[in-house]
Amino acid sequence: MKLLVDNNLPPRLGRGLGAFFEGIHTVVHIKDKFGTGSLKDEEWIELLGKEGRWCVLTADRNIAKKRPSRHLFAQAGLVGFFPAPAVAKWSAERQCARILTLWPTLVSISESVSSGFYEIGAKGERLRGI
Repeated sequence: MKLLVDNNLPPRLGRGLGAFFEGIHTVVHIKDKFGTGSLKDEEWIELLGKEGRWCVLTADRNIAKKRPSRHLFAQAGLVGFFPAPAVAKWSAERQCARILTLWPTLVSISESVSSGFYEIGAKGERLRGI
C-alpha cells in the first residue's frame, strides 16, 4: 500500500508509520513528498492520481464531503481514510495506535477498491463509508 499522510496530521505520524513499514509499504507525509510549499488539494490529488494506487490519510473531511474535491479525489482513483472527529482530536500517539490496529483493514480496502472514502472510528475493526 502507498499511503500519503496529509498536512492536517502531524509529520511525525507519517514518518513514524513510514519507518515502521519501510520495505513493506510506502507511507509518507505530504511535506516529505511534495515539499513544504503550500499545494492546493486539487494539485496533490491530481499528482497522486497520475502516479496511481495511492491512499490518503487525512482529517480534512471536506475532501470527502464537498465538491470539487470529492469528485476530483474519486476521479483520481484515490482511497481516503478519514479519522472520525473524535479520533482526529486524539494525540498523535493514540491516532498511530488506532491506525496500526486497523492496518490490515486499511490494506485490504486499498487492494479491493478503485477509490473510496472511509471513516476511521474510535472502536471496532470496520471502517464506515462516507
